[in-house]
Amino acid sequence: MGWLARWRQRRAERRVPALRVDSPGLEVVVEAFDLAEADSAALARSPRWRGDRPAVLRHHLELPPDQVEQARRLLAPDGWELRGERPVHALRVQRLDALHCAQERARMAGLAQRLGGDWIGWDALQVPPA
Repeated sequence: MGWLARWRQRRAERRVPALRVDSPGLEVVVEAFDLAEADSAALARSPRWRGDRPAVLRHHLELPPDQVEQARRLLAPDGWELRGERPVHALRVQRLDALHCAQERARMAGLAQRLGGDWIGWDALQVPPA
């Protein structure tokens, strides 16, 4: 790729506003609520997911009400936000790939279990292309 193409790409990327967990227009593009399904399979079966774009990864957790603040304290240093009550949603903007989805799935399941709750599944949201 020549310098002109790189320059054009950087200019185009600057025009796209940064994705936030509450960006307008977010739509669910992939869901993974089957415990037996691999995260790579969930991503592969989604025609709407764009791997070259950031997404909001949203984990659905059942947590005892008295453990929500503890979960928030544990997840905040890594950029996770906790929202909702039943279920609680852990949200973070990131690029999705099978490895990182699987790592975060294991982390969230372990966290929920340690706090006396349960991990339900995850989904990802992206703004559809214009």
